[in-house]
Amino acid sequence: MAEAVVEEQAPKQTRYERYIEEITEDITNTVQEFGVQPILFVGSGLTKRYMDGPSWEELLGYLADKCSTIEKGLGFYKQSLGHPIEIGQEFSRLYQDWAWGAGANEFPKDLFGDDVNKHSYVKYKIAEFFKSIRPAAVAGLKADFQPEIEALAKIRPHAIITTNYDEMLEMIFPDHERIIGQQLLKGQQVCIGELYKIHGCVTDHDSLVFTKDDYEEWDKKKKFLSAKLLTFFNEHPLIFIGYNAGDPNIKAILSDIDQALPEKGGVIPNVYILQWDPSLKDDSWPQRDKVIPTEDDRSVRVKMIVASDFGWVFDAFAANPALAHVNTKVLRALMARSYELVRSDIPKMKVEADFKMLNSAVESSEAFAKLFGIANINDYSAAGAYHPMSLTEVGKAKGWHSADALIWRVTQKTGTDIKKSDNRYHRADKVNKTVFHKYSADAIELLRKVRDEEDYQLDLGIPAEAK
Repeated sequence: MAEAVVEEQAPKQTRYERYIEEITEDITNTVQEFGVQPILFVGSGLTKRYMDGPSWEELLGYLADKCSTIEKGLGFYKQSLGHPIEIGQEFSRLYQDWAWGAGANEFPKDLFGDDVNKHSYVKYKIAEFFKSIRPAAVAGLKADFQPEIEALAKIRPHAIITTNYDEMLEMIFPDHERIIGQQLLKGQQVCIGELYKIHGCVTDHDSLVFTKDDYEEWDKKKKFLSAKLLTFFNEHPLIFIGYNAGDPNIKAILSDIDQALPEKGGVIPNVYILQWDPSLKDDSWPQRDKVIPTEDDRSVRVKMIVASDFGWVFDAFAANPALAHVNTKVLRALMARSYELVRSDIPKMKVEADFKMLNSAVESSEAFAKLFGIANINDYSAAGAYHPMSLTEVGKAKGWHSADALIWRVTQKTGTDIKKSDNRYHRADKVNKTVFHKYSADAIELLRKVRDEEDYQLDLGIPAEAK
């Protein structure tokens, strides 16, 4: 009697695993569609996650404990002043009183000149505090999050914008050029590989935006940043990390973006907010978008990612095969030189190309492509030609709201997930830890039959022309 052959069943996918798969595919499709590296907006939540940095309220609590002229607890100032910026303004006044009295020995002598800003004393102590909690190197950040930090570094972002004062991002992205506060408003930035510290940095305590006076001054001068943000929005995927969705910094940034939207009400396709939720379970299905109020009773809707482990999110944003080998420092130097040529050298001198020099510097077309972060045409295969579309492109081609829902119906009916193997409908390419899913014209025909409730038979073979 013939022995029955039992086909091994793949383990059943949980709801949250499916959520991760769908969000990952959405991110990779967006990154691939734009063809450039993302922009990171980083808030204090990431510093808290990786090196126990303080929240705004915790920083105010530390400052209240440190200064003897702040005689009442933080709760009193929250009751009487309300907004943290107002509290910062009052603490600055009390720190100045302390410095010129009982706390004189707490500050260097050069802070007592006539030309020293009255807010310098509280900012000096803030900078001292952040320097004291900074580890010597990336390896000194929290051990439990080292894999996640490594995944973050692999994103190789086009630029980073942060409201944080500390130097954690400089450790994670050492090749990015730091631009602090008012430097944004001066000169010409290269716009590649830059870390914009828009609220200042501990390396220059006077640059910190902390008091009400500071915020009012910044609001008057932020037009340059707003213009740059609109450029970034038009050309790059954006992700907010370490911010609460209701953070006033997010509202201000999205308000600028909202002004440039051609259509109101829809989800902004390239803007994501990453939120941490430690309570996620296997059956969790978090929200996919978030409506955020901006200014003048307007609102915008952006994509929401909810995770307890950020590693898979960072892997998805890092998975741009054409830019996997970008050297940020080299590319920045090349762009800076290009700017200088256009700005000054070309009108004054003849520039001659020395082919021998170029040939010796870059010996192969593959190396040349990697240097500039572009793809080599030889990488495109027959398989790529047969499966050319992302799932988003499949949906757009037929006007379907969710092509993925149709694939899910195939899985439920047949017990086979076409995304789990290479076949005539689907092909998967892995870049780093992220899988790119690509689909064929056969997939569109299959999903049309599913939508129209027609009979179909799965054929998981790979056509000869796709091999």
